[in-house]
Amino acid sequence: MTNTPNWLEEIRWSRDDLVPVIAQQAETGKVLMFAWMNRDALNLSATTGYAVYWSRSRQKLWRKGEESGHRQKIIDILFDCDEDVILLKIEQEGGIACHTGRESCFYRRLKNLQWTSFEPVLKNPNLIYKKNE
Repeated sequence: MTNTPNWLEEIRWSRDDLVPVIAQQAETGKVLMFAWMNRDALNLSATTGYAVYWSRSRQKLWRKGEESGHRQKIIDILFDCDEDVILLKIEQEGGIACHTGRESCFYRRLKNLQWTSFEPVLKNPNLIYKKNE
């Protein structure tokens, strides 16, 4: 069993032992994505300086950019007043945070009660990710 740093114990972890994380472009303030971290992911992020998340679908650590090369260099790690949300201020390497090939995962807005895309695809995701077939 790994010794947990004291600062990790100050977080109010969910029942699944996760904490929600918002990744924000440090320079512009634009929100790029939302993900989850467990203790190991947050500790690795803090010690390596690059974002590591917990993939709920794959049930494993996910080093952002491990396939795409679009890593997130951490500039600052912030903690909310309720002690249950982390905000990462990051530099998005390659300018793409979303697996759809867009800058941000938040690329749709509700307009006239319909979801409408407003951000362009910067790079075809088929050219970014290797498909296991």
